[in-house]
Amino acid sequence: MSNRPLIIDLAFYGVAALFAGATALWTTLDSHAQWGAVAFGGYLPAAICAAILLAQPGPVWRRRAFIAAGAALAVTAVPMVLMAIERAAGTGGRAQEEVLVVEASGARLLDTGSPYLHADAIAALPEPLLGYNPYQPGMAVFGVPAAVFGEHWWTDARIYFLLAAAACAVAAVRLLRGGPGSALNPTGAGKGPLLRAVQAMFVFPVCALTFATGGDDMPVVALMALALAFAHRERSFAAGLAIGAAAALKLFAWPAAVVIAFLLWRNGGLQPRRSPQTANARGYLAGFAVPVAATMLPVLAVDARGFFDNVIAFGLGHGVVTSPAQSPLPGFLIARHVPAGDLIAPALLGLAALVIAGLLWTRPPATAATAALWCAAGLSAAFLLMPSTRFGYLLYPVVLLGWWLPLRDAVAGTVTGTLFQGLAQEDEAVDDLEKETGLGPSLAVEWWR
Repeated sequence: MSNRPLIIDLAFYGVAALFAGATALWTTLDSHAQWGAVAFGGYLPAAICAAILLAQPGPVWRRRAFIAAGAALAVTAVPMVLMAIERAAGTGGRAQEEVLVVEASGARLLDTGSPYLHADAIAALPEPLLGYNPYQPGMAVFGVPAAVFGEHWWTDARIYFLLAAAACAVAAVRLLRGGPGSALNPTGAGKGPLLRAVQAMFVFPVCALTFATGGDDMPVVALMALALAFAHRERSFAAGLAIGAAAALKLFAWPAAVVIAFLLWRNGGLQPRRSPQTANARGYLAGFAVPVAATMLPVLAVDARGFFDNVIAFGLGHGVVTSPAQSPLPGFLIARHVPAGDLIAPALLGLAALVIAGLLWTRPPATAATAALWCAAGLSAAFLLMPSTRFGYLLYPVVLLGWWLPLRDAVAGTVTGTLFQGLAQEDEAVDDLEKETGLGPSLAVEWWR
């Protein structure tokens, strides 16, 4: 039996423990320091347990999953709830600005019908930065519990970010573990790749830190993963609903929506002479339009200027204050230090978008797994070249690459797809046959399984 999965687990948890410890010791942000201190106590025991399993014979998948679940609770849910409780008790520095912004936007949405303030009203605030809401209108929904019930730990927006992401992950796992699909996608994904996907979303340090301290990006990327799972199962309307819900939260989801549209086009979905595929494409576009229209049109009808001031102008660096997203990545460095960089950086971002669009047109993705890679590549280019950017956006390619594993496994028909089709999938069989697929179409899946 191969020990490779356990060796990867040991290295993963060990490096994550080092990251958490370094964060606790050297960060200047209170919320990050508290996460690091708590998360270190989650990653280190997980690494020790993985080392113990290496010395034990027999099937280990179930125990690996148990360790991953415990680690997810210890490094994501526990520090988040602790900080939410302390914040509700009046302790400062227990949440990042985006949590405050989302909750304030939820209150404004209920009061005025718009989650936005105009630029002149923002400029008059004692802390103008907190007046900006750079998200799509749908993000304000996560602030409604605090607006309705007041400030309690259980109304903290991060609680609902986590619940939404967890619901999407459970749904995606069920879709990819499901039974026979179409003739092109006849099998489900194995347990190993699905475990890696869950680790990427809930245990990987950047994602766990984001959940605990801010969290607004996590339901967006979780909805992307769910949309890709629906696309794999050829459920076009549901895929459109999922990616449309993500697009109603944040502009970062719109490139992923384009990639999934190209996936449909590659499979004949936009060719007018092929009515079943045309119906699939129309279903996808209709699904996408429902959440986007339901959240955007009412706000644009009452406050189009507020939307422009917050989402467009502030996002392009033309607000009354500058964005705090200033990690030293290429787009920020060009905008800050190169002559006319504030024009060059957006131009490079637009050029990258055109290049990717051209490549998608000539070589569109053939499967949802390939679409996941396209989404990861496109969003990586975006956060590297945006004038206002931060290292935390790394979570998008990390999560998408994590979900690429079960998507690719389901397409390739490896292990539990081909070898176990129609058979009971016991832990012993999963572990014993991990190494038996040999040189196949999904070597990366086999390595990370």
